[in-house]
Amino acid sequence: MTESNGSVSQGRQQSQEMPDWEKRFRAPRVSLPDWAEDAPERSLFVSNATGTYELYAWDRASGEQRQVTDRPNGTTDGVLSPDGQWIWWFDDKDGDEFGVWRRQPFTGGEDEPAAPGLDPSYPAGLALGRDGRTAVVGRSTDEDGTTIHLVREGQEPVEIYRHRESAGVGDLSHDGSLIALEHTEHGDAMHSALRVVRPDGTPVAELDDTKGGTVELGLEVLGFAPVDGDTRLLIGHQRRGRWEPLVWDVAGGEETDLALDLPGDVSAEWYPDGSALLIAHSFEARSELFRYDLASRELTRIPTPPGTVSGATARPDGTVEYLWSSSAEPSAVRSTAGGVVLDPPGMRSPGSVPVEDVWVEGPGGRIHALVQKPAGATGPLPTVFDIHGGPTWHDSDSFAAGPAAWVDHGYAVVRVNYRGSTGYGRAWTDALKHRVGLIELEDIAAVRAWAVESGLADPERLVLTGGSWGGYLTLLGLGTQPDLWTLGIAAVPVADYVTAYHDEMEALKAMDRTLLGGTPEEVPERFEASSPLTYVDQVKAPVYISAGVNDPRCPIRQIENYVKRLQARGAVHEVYRYDAGHGSLVVDERIKQVRLELDFAARHLPKG
Repeated sequence: MTESNGSVSQGRQQSQEMPDWEKRFRAPRVSLPDWAEDAPERSLFVSNATGTYELYAWDRASGEQRQVTDRPNGTTDGVLSPDGQWIWWFDDKDGDEFGVWRRQPFTGGEDEPAAPGLDPSYPAGLALGRDGRTAVVGRSTDEDGTTIHLVREGQEPVEIYRHRESAGVGDLSHDGSLIALEHTEHGDAMHSALRVVRPDGTPVAELDDTKGGTVELGLEVLGFAPVDGDTRLLIGHQRRGRWEPLVWDVAGGEETDLALDLPGDVSAEWYPDGSALLIAHSFEARSELFRYDLASRELTRIPTPPGTVSGATARPDGTVEYLWSSSAEPSAVRSTAGGVVLDPPGMRSPGSVPVEDVWVEGPGGRIHALVQKPAGATGPLPTVFDIHGGPTWHDSDSFAAGPAAWVDHGYAVVRVNYRGSTGYGRAWTDALKHRVGLIELEDIAAVRAWAVESGLADPERLVLTGGSWGGYLTLLGLGTQPDLWTLGIAAVPVADYVTAYHDEMEALKAMDRTLLGGTPEEVPERFEASSPLTYVDQVKAPVYISAGVNDPRCPIRQIENYVKRLQARGAVHEVYRYDAGHGSLVVDERIKQVRLELDFAARHLPKG
């Protein structure tokens, strides 16, 4: 007992000595729990409670929680079967995203191969039958493109789809008689078409908005109605220049357009009885929820605090659970029934400062940026332009430990939703084709000019940073805008676009062909114009690069090519390589990376 009290006391002392920025990474957090449709008391969620992000099973009836996976580099890709009996999880090697599906009983036990007979691949979607033993498994490889297989226990997998272009599993109908697929057979990886097939692969219905016009429009599968024999498929479309839901009866072909009067992007999922939709509305970096009754066509707002809902689900009793946060308040799983649904024990994450909205006129239209600065601080401040990845993503008013760490150290942080970002209409997202990277940097430069002219940012202390696509824009910006930035910090970036294309996973090759209009051999001038390696000799600022040696998205060889060019010039640079893929799921590793970034900035930025 004495030892236990001493351990608790020591833990409290360590927590008190730990800086807030580190507490935000270490504090236990959880994802929105997925629940089994036919056994709603059984749930699956992701947590970093052990210091590594892993899957957890939660029996709500007993309150018992059990860690499902335990791997050195973490696990986040898992699915709970509709009957609640099985947990499927994706087993790759050291974060390389290339592996196989395994499954484990919900109550615990040995893992077993979930789809025997299928070789390792990159995942391209998964849909489970009601018993958790029948599945539709999507695979992507360099050799085969995309293949989709029907997997039944005790039988060899049956291939029901194959194409060189990217595709994926959308959903399996409640009774298992229909399979919805998303595909890009037309060659545009940014805009999918839909096909519904039977379990033997024979087609039932097609929906393709990419045909018959000069503007290609995308579709996405949101899910079959959760009712036996129901052939309604909820899909997302872009026919009015933004994402909206509609209901498509694949048996009769009838389309029910909801025509919701909401600005911004709108998504949806079914209520468990199929009578209503849970609407998620995203507009200007914030989001809210509604209930839409299909019979009365009535839209009712579901009260949520101002901020961002990053996931929501309607429960059988009619309540809605949602994962919410704001830039000032850490994430929590809440319920419309009141209170927090899943509250992990342990250290609490400190909050941060709220964001301020800024709108800047840019070369392609108004640009939305989110700004944070230390409480009470006045400019000009050392300022970090933290550029989001994707590029089809957007920064929002949600809690983020990385920007908060910079604020704690006295920096202002500016996040820019440049052209290419989602959430501002189809035209904004699609605007970056062909002049890839250069268009985004025009918007970032416009916001930089505002930040300096407004007195917020010190022009002699400007940091350009980001991860993935944000890391790519960082390196490209340091070379094409060398006089605008004091230093650059790029995490898992594209650095040499041609080599990256040849080494990356097949689905990203398809995306690059869409963005740039072809392969490096077909449009070499576009790849050259958009590659950071082209401009490496113009870089003036000190450069810090971190990279995962097993990364299939921004592979290590192309980064090494860029680093060799920096070395040949004697340019100021530092490189940190770590044993993982496209980022890390290990908390200690993530903290180490942030500490190295903060230290690099402290050493190389001029003192104020």
